[in-house]
Amino acid sequence: MSDTPARTPFRSGAITDPRLPVPDFPAQEQPFPGLAREMDPLPDHGETSYRGSGRLKGKRALITGGDSGIGAAAAIAFAREGADVAITYLPDEQPDADRVVAAIHADGRRAVAIPGDLRDEVFCKEMVESAVSQLGGLDILVNNAGRQQFCNRLEDLTTEDFDATMKTNIYAPFWVTRAALPHMEAGGSIIITSSVQAFSGSAHLFDYAQSKAANVAFAQSLAKQLAPRGIRVNAVCPGPYWTALQISGGQPTDKAQEHGASQPLGRPGQPVEIAPIYVLLASDEASYITGEYFGSVGGGEL
Repeated sequence: MSDTPARTPFRSGAITDPRLPVPDFPAQEQPFPGLAREMDPLPDHGETSYRGSGRLKGKRALITGGDSGIGAAAAIAFAREGADVAITYLPDEQPDADRVVAAIHADGRRAVAIPGDLRDEVFCKEMVESAVSQLGGLDILVNNAGRQQFCNRLEDLTTEDFDATMKTNIYAPFWVTRAALPHMEAGGSIIITSSVQAFSGSAHLFDYAQSKAANVAFAQSLAKQLAPRGIRVNAVCPGPYWTALQISGGQPTDKAQEHGASQPLGRPGQPVEIAPIYVLLASDEASYITGEYFGSVGGGEL
């Protein structure tokens, strides 16, 4: 495929806009963790379609899993809204991360790129310290990185794979948040990416669904603990979104081809379409929003 991202025109906001791709998608598989730049169709992270208005001017954000998908869309949106942004990602995802860094720089904002494995507690701590040092502080933390690998039979789910999911989706947000809190002051915002799977787990996503339910509990419990310190905590629960997660083991090939087709809108969401929720929750305008979870599921139910 071309190395040049598809240029999506600025959309009208119509939910049936014909420029938004609908299934049936071409059959495609990539080894984990996958690259967005190799997907067909290419996901829209907002490279040309997101318009900012200065809502995060002067803020400093750290986004885990910020190389592609929802994390990349949030990173680009945050930069367009005036924030400096640090992203983390696995080393294999460097080509996608380079694109996000370039997009942030194009908006005149500082971009910090930190490759590494969030399943490593030491790395989580060192990564936060590096981000804070290079950004000059921290106002927004987005725990977005996630692992999703389908398995049809519980008997076939190995302890190694179960552990990898829990380390990525539950342990890492704990380690990263614990390291970040000493650097965050009143007015700070913490956001965790959960999923519709937290409320209605699919049969083939046994371990992933459990971890996403834990993410909602993370937001609800930590919000109560941090409210006296003036730090808000919320969760975002996406439904079917078109990201590299789906075609690198997150779904069987046939299900990925039809991703989002069963939703009332008949398609998966594009990452840019959920970015405004992250912007709201990160902004000062959300000063009375904490301990909540926000769905974006294309007309379906949480």
